[in-house]
Amino acid sequence: MRIERETIVHDGPGGPFEALAVFDADAPGPRPGVLLLPNVLGLKEADFVKAEAVASLGYTVLAADVYGQGKRTQLGAPDSARYMNELNADRGLLRDRMASSLDMLKSLPQTDAHKLAAIGFCFGGKCVLDMARAGLPILGGVLFHGVYDRPDYATQSPITAKLLVCHGWDDPIAPPDAVVALAAELTEAGADWQLHAYGNAGHAFTDVDRKDTGNPAVAYEPRADRRSWAAMAAFLEACFA
Repeated sequence: MRIERETIVHDGPGGPFEALAVFDADAPGPRPGVLLLPNVLGLKEADFVKAEAVASLGYTVLAADVYGQGKRTQLGAPDSARYMNELNADRGLLRDRMASSLDMLKSLPQTDAHKLAAIGFCFGGKCVLDMARAGLPILGGVLFHGVYDRPDYATQSPITAKLLVCHGWDDPIAPPDAVVALAAELTEAGADWQLHAYGNAGHAFTDVDRKDTGNPAVAYEPRADRRSWAAMAAFLEACFA
């Protein structure tokens, strides 16, 4: 196995966008494709490392840029949510940008265009949900400590993408009533969904950069990180079987 990175600059609504493709250069043929959607900060090295780990499971991964080339923020910066907030105010634009990123993943020669899925972290989890809600052609989606509010446009029913929601039970951004509302929404839409809730875990439980935040409600939690990764690996394998 020889995992390689390739920077991809592509057009899209409000672009250009700078994504990163990650794949096994020694693979004998196209692999199922996984779109990786980052958290509030946008693409960064931590996402590229995560993409390499997903690629090592046997997939072609595109770490998607939904903000635009050069639009990145830093943890703790006063404007760290500026680009996310712009897309939260225009969920239709967010949907269209995710469709463009998915098309880019499909076009890669290393990708089996008939086998696509998406995973997302925090704001990226909302992106995965919106992809399923909009009927974009993914077989499945995995949310890690996602955000669950519904978009302001008509969504697909039934939702055909299978969904795995990996949730920290103490997450202040998605408290229990938001989780119950999501369950009701997905059930009403006829989705094949499952929820893994992790006790003693809050928001950002997969984010190793948040090990020492002093705020357990928004912090890395190694058990939830390990368990959710194993759940994701099994889920993707079943989706692509």
